[in-house]
Amino acid sequence: MMRLRVGLALLCCSLLLVSASCKSGKADENAGAPPKATVVPEMDPNNFKVEHAERFTLTTAVEYKSAPELTVNGSIAPDVSRTVPVISLATGKVVEIHARLGDKVKKDQLLLKLQSNDISSAFSDYRKAVNDERLTRQQLERAKTLYEKGAIAKSALEAAEATEQDAAVTLETTLEHLHLLGVDKDHPSGLVSIYAPVSGIITDQQVTNSAGVQGLSGPNPFTISDVSHLWVVCDVYENSLAQVHLGDTAEIHLAAYPDKVLKARVSNIGQILDPTLRSAKVRLEVENPGMLHIGMFVTAIFHGQSAVTHAAIPSTAILHLHDRFWVFAPSGNGYFKRVEVTTGAQLPGNQQEILSGLAVGAQVVEKALVLENTVEQ
Repeated sequence: MMRLRVGLALLCCSLLLVSASCKSGKADENAGAPPKATVVPEMDPNNFKVEHAERFTLTTAVEYKSAPELTVNGSIAPDVSRTVPVISLATGKVVEIHARLGDKVKKDQLLLKLQSNDISSAFSDYRKAVNDERLTRQQLERAKTLYEKGAIAKSALEAAEATEQDAAVTLETTLEHLHLLGVDKDHPSGLVSIYAPVSGIITDQQVTNSAGVQGLSGPNPFTISDVSHLWVVCDVYENSLAQVHLGDTAEIHLAAYPDKVLKARVSNIGQILDPTLRSAKVRLEVENPGMLHIGMFVTAIFHGQSAVTHAAIPSTAILHLHDRFWVFAPSGNGYFKRVEVTTGAQLPGNQQEILSGLAVGAQVVEKALVLENTVEQ
């Protein structure tokens, strides 16, 4: 009986609520709805607030004057004017090689020997020229005797003299041919010896043992380069060409010897630009102290004529992040702003030159890495 009374009471309450709702004509909008979400904005990595900002010491960017610098990449190349091909006038087969690619040779050093049929032909021409010259000389002497006795006319004597002179020229020419082939006329041999025309390094070799040499019609057996003076060939972009002038001096830095700095002089600025890279070839001449090798990669630094003003800050104030450089500048009320900068040369006193992104007199956090670690925590 008691349960029945409780049920009736609950039913009456429900009816009263429905009746009240119908009378107002409006349902409760918030009935059964989830609580509203609270949106927390994400922290801007370039503009953020930290607690106790006074802990981070600030430093002021000072003025630094220096000549503008242009840094380009290049490579070591041989000086074409000091590169000499080794020429063989004879055609034949290589029987001996006394030098190899990369060897250091001296002038008149034996490089290789050829077995050539050109020698037998040249020696045959020489022997014929010797006989012809001897015969014409005898005929000239006989003609002189006959002319003195009135047996022949003067024109016959002049003809004999001309014939003897032609024979002498032919003999001289054939003898010179033997000398060019490297043959001794008194000790003829089927071998041709080829010697180094200059001292230097063999930078190209086109022959091997038992290979054939085609004389002047084929490739040169060797190429010798004088490496006491070399070229540095650099690529300079079109928008930087105004910073390079003929006769300027550049610093050459070597990857293999980072503690060595060489001086080179600009001897040529290419007049034709690469249509793809928009760069010109700039050639510098450098004296080789012995450490330079053809093909080495180098860095050339050109210094401008007039000084420019940049900012300078401690190296600790610069943060290297994602291949870029940043500093932290205060924005007030505990806020800091991360600013991207372009760095220049490393200066004495643990200072760093700033080429762009920061003005002289601006304040930045002295220890950027400490602030970055605090933010990440």
